[in-house]
Amino acid sequence: MKSAYLSALAAFFTYSVSAQTTAPDWGQCGGTGWTGPTTCPTGWSCTFSSQWYSQCLQGGATTTITSSTVGSGTSTRTSTGTSTASSTSTAPGGSATLAPGYSFVRAVEDPNFHKYLQSQVLGTASPAVLGDYTQAAQFQVVNGQLIQNANGTNLYAVVAPPANSTVTKLGLSWSKTPDTLGTFVFSGDSLEWSSPTVPRQQTNAWLVCPSGSILSVFINLGAYDYMTPAGCADETLNAYTGATAVP
Repeated sequence: MKSAYLSALAAFFTYSVSAQTTAPDWGQCGGTGWTGPTTCPTGWSCTFSSQWYSQCLQGGATTTITSSTVGSGTSTRTSTGTSTASSTSTAPGGSATLAPGYSFVRAVEDPNFHKYLQSQVLGTASPAVLGDYTQAAQFQVVNGQLIQNANGTNLYAVVAPPANSTVTKLGLSWSKTPDTLGTFVFSGDSLEWSSPTVPRQQTNAWLVCPSGSILSVFINLGAYDYMTPAGCADETLNAYTGATAVP
């Protein structure tokens, strides 16, 4: 009886430690200043996005970020397992002509004026970034989902759930499955996101945090232009429906 009790107790503590040290699906798993879990569930990989953020994305082996350093403007990382993201785009860029029912989405303020929303690895399920107008992706909002037209394939904007109550920004990435955390909407031409379980002071407040040439996009949980994280810039993201993306 005592042996069975001790075995059950050991199993409980093993489960508890695992639950505390494994990030959730789509959750943050690394980045400068990150003190939360750095291991992803089986079948998910901790994918580097920028100096500020790594996220559990579907595919690849379970990955643990063991260090994250920045030097000379270049972000590096050491990890186990595999990574599915790259700063080098290998997929085709966005269509030159806007498809019916779609919009480009771009920042309208410095220092990212007229940088356009897209996938970090163009046309694929990877972190959301801002980039050049020549590679602008196209979007529509349907039933609360922000959908990217990736050469005929739907990619859904997915927001990483907050790890705890102290988190001030949430990562944004593209997935082949819809988001379940909140709702996207265009209010006029302003892109907004809200969730019944995630308090926000301003639903159209976004953050852009650069790492080298990568401009990672985040949901800003704080007030616009107040207590902005170091190195990041406050932005609003707006729909643009011109025939082609322009600088």
